[in-house]
Amino acid sequence: MARNLWIGKPGLLREIDQAAKSWDRSAELNVTEFKSLEGRVTTIAPPRTVRRLKFSWDWLEPGDAQHLTRLARRVNGPGLQGSPAPSYGPLAVIDPASVNLLGPYQAAAQSSEPGGTDHWFTVSGSLGVLPYTGDTVIGDFGENTRVGWKHGLWAGWPVAPGMRVSWQVPPDWNPALATAQLDWKRADGTYLSTTAATGAAVTGTAPAEAVFVTPVGGPGEAVLAGLAGACLTIDAVPVAYALGDGCPAMTVTAYSDVPAARLPYRNISIDLVEV
Repeated sequence: MARNLWIGKPGLLREIDQAAKSWDRSAELNVTEFKSLEGRVTTIAPPRTVRRLKFSWDWLEPGDAQHLTRLARRVNGPGLQGSPAPSYGPLAVIDPASVNLLGPYQAAAQSSEPGGTDHWFTVSGSLGVLPYTGDTVIGDFGENTRVGWKHGLWAGWPVAPGMRVSWQVPPDWNPALATAQLDWKRADGTYLSTTAATGAAVTGTAPAEAVFVTPVGGPGEAVLAGLAGACLTIDAVPVAYALGDGCPAMTVTAYSDVPAARLPYRNISIDLVEV
């Protein structure tokens, strides 16, 4: 799992290394329950769930407290010039408990779009995303195909220079032939550099100027192969078939800032919701 919380706009991520006093990461299920006169229960639930995060700290360091205050009050601070996200834009939150930063349906290879265009794109070669086998889609790969995993909003997954990122391709690919790579990108989404390895997994350090990373892989052969089970993680060893927690865009819905008994420390709480 990621060692610490990272939070901020892409290009302006800050690591909060102080452990939170309280921390709630429950998903919002939005299940509505109806009970008939006969006692029979019927439920209605949306097909997707929304993530909520709640953190609170006692005696938070002034620099970290100011960063969270800027996010809550939508005030830009010092950092990367020309960041693509304005002060009122969505935030990136890398949850310390997240084992897999791929989206939950993406990690499980459950696609709602024809051809899997919501989760994957072809970097080179040819890829056909075939209908469900069981409850997951599979890929029809050409010999030289490489495919990238899409973030739902940004040009990739938000990173900060120096961050250690690990990536594991779907585990049913042949590790003797497969390639795993991390494509680093600038704030405007343009390509910066690549960290690649032959095999099932690769680990790289985000270079200077890196704001996003796109995980890419290829099975190295013409084959029908699964797309489920890949894992993208920070400061940890990837776990095959780990539940995708995602790295969704979020916004602050509630915030409190109470001066601690010993200034300049602050008692801070912040609530966020996936948007």
